Order: sequence, then C-alpha cells, then structure tokens
Amino acid sequence: MFTRETKEKLGSRETPFYYYDLEMLKETLSVASGEAANRGYNVHYAVKANFNPVIMRIIAGYGLGADCVSCNEVEHAIACGFPPHETVFAGVGKSDREIETALKIGIKCFNVESAEELEVIDSIAGRMGKKASVALRINPNVEAHTIRHITTGTDENKFGIRITELDAVLELMKEMENVHYRGIHFHIGSQITDLHVFRNLCTRINELWQWLTDRGFEPEDINVGGGLGVNYDDPDQFPPFADYFDIFKNHLDSNIHSTISFELGRSLTANCGSLITKVLYVKPGASETFVILDAGMTELMRPALYHAYHRIENLTSEGPEKKYTVVGPICESTDTFGKFIALPETRRGDLIAIRSAGAYGEVMASRYNMRSLPESLFSEE
Repeated sequence: MFTRETKEKLGSRETPFYYYDLEMLKETLSVASGEAANRGYNVHYAVKANFNPVIMRIIAGYGLGADCVSCNEVEHAIACGFPPHETVFAGVGKSDREIETALKIGIKCFNVESAEELEVIDSIAGRMGKKASVALRINPNVEAHTIRHITTGTDENKFGIRITELDAVLELMKEMENVHYRGIHFHIGSQITDLHVFRNLCTRINELWQWLTDRGFEPEDINVGGGLGVNYDDPDQFPPFADYFDIFKNHLDSNIHSTISFELGRSLTANCGSLITKVLYVKPGASETFVILDAGMTELMRPALYHAYHRIENLTSEGPEKKYTVVGPICESTDTFGKFIALPETRRGDLIAIRSAGAYGEVMASRYNMRSLPESLFSEE
C-alpha cells in the first residue's frame, strides 16, 4: 500500500490526516458486490462506517443501496448518488422531524425498533397522507462473540423488538392503516470474525420466518444485517466475502423466497483508510517508552472508546525493532493507540500510519481540546 512514492507524497503533507487508497476500495467493492450478486443477494452500505463524500460516491457507483441511522445520513446518501428506493432508515431513536423528512423523500423503508415507534410512524404517515413501508427489527438474542461494546443482538441490548414482544407488535400493526409491512431486519453486532455466529443467526431467521408466515406475515424482504469483521493484523487482506455469503446461502431455509439484503460497512471501507501522523516526541517512562504522536483520540476514537486494536507502522524508519507505547497529545490517559508495540527504532519526525482506519475513524473525529478536524487525502489526487 505504501510505495516509496506514496511515502514521499504523505510526508510532504501537514499531519494528521486520513489517507484513502481508492484502488483498494474499488477492489474490495468489486469482490463484495460480485460475490453477493452471484448468490442473488442485495447489499446496502452502512453509511455510519464512513460518510466521506468521495468514498460514498464511489460506493454508490457499484449499485449498492444505503443503510442509514439518521436523516442527515439519508439526505447525504441521496446527495452522493444512492437511490431513495434503495435507502433504508434504521436507528433506535428516530425523531418526528426525521420521520417526516424520510417520508417526504420516499425511502425504501423504516427499520422499526419498538411498538411505540411503529405507532408514531403510523400517526405521522396518516397526518401526511403517506403510506410508510416498515420492516420490524427483531432482536434475535444471538451472541455475536465480538467486543462487548459493539454487540447489538442480545436481550440486554437497547436495539430491536424482543421475540417475546413480537406477537403483540403484529396485533398492533393489523390495526394500522398508514404502514405497509415489508419485512424483517436483524443486526447482531460488528467486527464478527467467527463466521459460525452467522449460522446461529440463520437458524433463528428460519424459525422466525416460519412463525411469521404461519400468522400471515410472510416477509417480502429479510435484511440479515452486517457485522462481517476485518483482519486488523493484516490490513491488506480482503474480508472473506465468499465464505460469509455462503453461510446464508447454505443455512437459510430453501423455502424462503424473500429478498435477502445485507448491510456492510466496516468490511467495505476499513482497509482502504489509514490515519497518517508524525512523531512529536519519544519520552522514556518508568516501565515503558512513549511515542507521542500529533494524532490522538480526537482523530481516531476506537482505541480509547473500547480498546480496539489497529496495526501501527513506522513508514520512515528502518532501525532495529523496539517496544513502544504509542499515545496521542490529548489530555486524557485513555488517549493511547497501543501498549508495547514493536516498531523500528522511532524518532521525532517519523511518519506513522495507523492502519484499517477507513471505518469508524474519520466519522468519529471530534474537536475536543479545540483540535482541528483531520483532512482527507486520496490516492488518486
């Protein structure tokens, strides 16, 4: 990814900034969309992973729909070329204004997460003279075996309608005149690398599909969510898209004739992006040597937020390997990218790449400590 010419290009820019390898992005999209199409599946891009407009326009060009969790994301996705009829609006806390705006736009459907939300959508749609298409987001109580903070599909999570509540929600929906039942939606978590987890999800989907069909609610669409993880140790490796889609092809009931959709985010964009930063100081400590960067948790929140791992590379040193604790300049002890990281001997001014930062990186940047938001640089500029 980092040729000598690329390193020279990066080294001439003021840091920190995000660097996106657009060729890697396009290769990833080509593989993912091709494997999905070969199995008759649809893919929606999870906008929350990265809403950089350059990235978004490229993704839209591959014919993907958009999975959004705010109305700002809905409007941004459409502005970047995603069609409204393939744009879905998820999220556990949609405001009245957001619902009204999405109805005016004419999105594909709302992924509804509670009985009360369903009632609100029905009321607003009736007031506007609209018919709102809805999918019921069901919490399947399936353990994702990922970081606790990004697990979303168990009973203890705030997301989705619990299975024990589903019968009452269906009865409620029968009385509604302003909603159209489109299907069901699941999402059990993020950064899932144990693909057997998705077999468990298929089993639960099969059970619920039969249960719903027996009650006259056979889903037109089944959105199985996303969550496919990436290899943060090897940022140049493609996610296992073929194996991932095959899990569903082989384990969903063959009697299901619903449209099957996925919402991929991290697996499409993570590996094309790196946070580029420089070493400000190398500071000996009592038991560790600190490498202090000019990027911090304000530029990449994931390590501070839930101890997420990112591969760290020194792009300019070829010295003997040493162990360092890599930190940022922010006034928080959690502003740490990694402890006892093996790097070539590192000095002030060295150029550092924090890899696999193309998802949940730039989008989570903040101005804490009145920091400037990071700029973006693209390989094709």
